[in-house]
Amino acid sequence: MVRTLVVTNDYPPRPGGIQEFVQAMVDGFTPSDVVVYASTWRGRAAECEKYDLEHPYETVRDRSSVLVPEPRVVRRAAQIARAHGCERVWFGAAAPLGLMGGALRKAGVARLVATSHGHEAGWAQLPGARQMLRRIGESVDVVTYLSEYQRQKIGRVLTPAAAARMAQLAPGVDVTRFRPELRGSAEVQAVKAKHSVADRPLVVCVSRLVQRKGQDILIKAWPQVLRSVPDAALLITGGGPDKDRLRALIDANDVAGSVTLAGTVPWAELPLYFAAGDVFAMPCRTRRGGLDVEGLGIVYLEASATGLPVVGGDSGGAPDAVLEGRTGYVVSGRGIEDRVRMTAERIVELLADPAAARAMGAAGRAWVEESWQWPTIQARFQALLAAPSA
Repeated sequence: MVRTLVVTNDYPPRPGGIQEFVQAMVDGFTPSDVVVYASTWRGRAAECEKYDLEHPYETVRDRSSVLVPEPRVVRRAAQIARAHGCERVWFGAAAPLGLMGGALRKAGVARLVATSHGHEAGWAQLPGARQMLRRIGESVDVVTYLSEYQRQKIGRVLTPAAAARMAQLAPGVDVTRFRPELRGSAEVQAVKAKHSVADRPLVVCVSRLVQRKGQDILIKAWPQVLRSVPDAALLITGGGPDKDRLRALIDANDVAGSVTLAGTVPWAELPLYFAAGDVFAMPCRTRRGGLDVEGLGIVYLEASATGLPVVGGDSGGAPDAVLEGRTGYVVSGRGIEDRVRMTAERIVELLADPAAARAMGAAGRAWVEESWQWPTIQARFQALLAAPSA
């Protein structure tokens, strides 16, 4: 038996896309072959304990809400690795946890894999953070990347040897949760009735409310959409710090009758919100000079799995989750007004031609089934862990 230690800050019951990704990778192990060392969700220790008891593998929770590679945490990780005979370590997020690599190697770990997400591409642009990324690349066997954009950004700050060892590992999609058959279900009809969007052409956006995601672009585009499709509705699902600004934009653009902020919904209900739509749109954009960038955009693939055409943005690796002209469209532009115009045009195009929209949705479902299912991703991950170290 070869056992793996997973070291992560991003772990349920704390919600989020990275958390789902890490959990799905852990689910791919035989329970006796994995141990998880995770932080404790601030103020939710009881929820964490309950969650851990419900799962069949060992989880060790640190008392801190954020694991950082300080001496105490490094010693604890090394102790867990030795106590459980862990020969492999997976860092659920490369930065900063991968800085523990050298110490864990001394503790007897033979193989170390560190997974990067969106924020590591931002680190690659900051002098001090670049040096830490370089150290991480030298101390682990593999740094994984989500997209070609991310590989280029991170790879250029690693040593040539570490860059050559990089490997792609992107999230997958649960095609049993996100599926076209939901779209005509009574549960989805209830969601649409709840938000007063039944029997209307509907665009949905499911994402955290932060400026990078582009909900503001959707709201600004909506008057243009209504000029061509007067009964269209926009349903935005998610919570986040941009909520009040988005509410003000809805009022300023006089679209309160057709744009709804649904707020945060339970994880189990998310597929219903995807399935309620005719089009999925999240025109994300890069901000802060490249420090705030989309890693991939798994929501595009979840929408495709549900049979929806997608309108995405050109931030970071987001274009890798859309087959341009086949599963949807990627909008760009020199400024906000360009993006608003292009977003409106693509949405109108899809709402005005339901047959073409359905064809794109079907192509998206087929693509996800072929390339993005979790078993495919889990097998790729296990192969990375099992590969011999250089």
